[in-house]
Amino acid sequence: MAMAAVGIAGGALAPLLPTQRGGRRCAVSFRRAASVAVRAAYEAGVGVMATKVGMMTYFDPATGKPVPVTVVGFREGGNVVTQVKTAATDGYDAVQVGYHGVREDKLTRPELGHLGKAGAPPLRHLQEFRLTAVDAFEPGQELDFAELFKEGDLVDVTGNSIGKGFQGGIKRHNFKRGLMTHGSKSHRQLGSIGAGTTPGRVYKGKKMPGRMGGTKTKIRKLKIVKIDNDLRVLMIKGAVPGKPGNLLRIAPAKIVGKNIPKN
Repeated sequence: MAMAAVGIAGGALAPLLPTQRGGRRCAVSFRRAASVAVRAAYEAGVGVMATKVGMMTYFDPATGKPVPVTVVGFREGGNVVTQVKTAATDGYDAVQVGYHGVREDKLTRPELGHLGKAGAPPLRHLQEFRLTAVDAFEPGQELDFAELFKEGDLVDVTGNSIGKGFQGGIKRHNFKRGLMTHGSKSHRQLGSIGAGTTPGRVYKGKKMPGRMGGTKTKIRKLKIVKIDNDLRVLMIKGAVPGKPGNLLRIAPAKIVGKNIPKN
């Protein structure tokens, strides 16, 4: 943040300045107001929200090899553009997407007013996709996953991982356990967490037992194996965060030099 200080104690505005004891003038510094900068990562393209259904084995028709896939479905209401943000009005370009239709009594009046302004039905989830250009989108527009993605595309899938509660160092950080025999009294204990006199404290960020899982997790560059328009599902190779029924955010994979500039 750029700042400029201007001393005016001996200038033309000196008679207007407050005086200290003894008749000396006070020095006043003027500083420019801080400019607000919006910093966020650009997406490689607009994405959609979906619901995890479960995992299964998909046999490749060409080779016959089994492929572990995650089945991703879409709830009633689909994905609808609820707001288009531009640099002129909001300071940055982004598309807000709503997902999962619900009854009106499930939302507050401000939420219903926001969605009604865009001509969208009551939707439970709202998320933004920051883009370089938003000219192709308008409020109330429905996003079809079959038009945004095709088989063989790479996508980034984001969701909340499965919560595992309070766990020890072995499960949480892959620590090695102690001997189970030969008179060892330390099997799964954490062990030393620092010296005594120096530094006489525990360093911040020390890997210790604590709550594990239940955090926002992104799995990058997963391949779309199959798109079934009749069942309205995607089959994505590999595992994605969360349990069945978990909310997922699916966006085109970021590949530096291809759809994301190197700088």
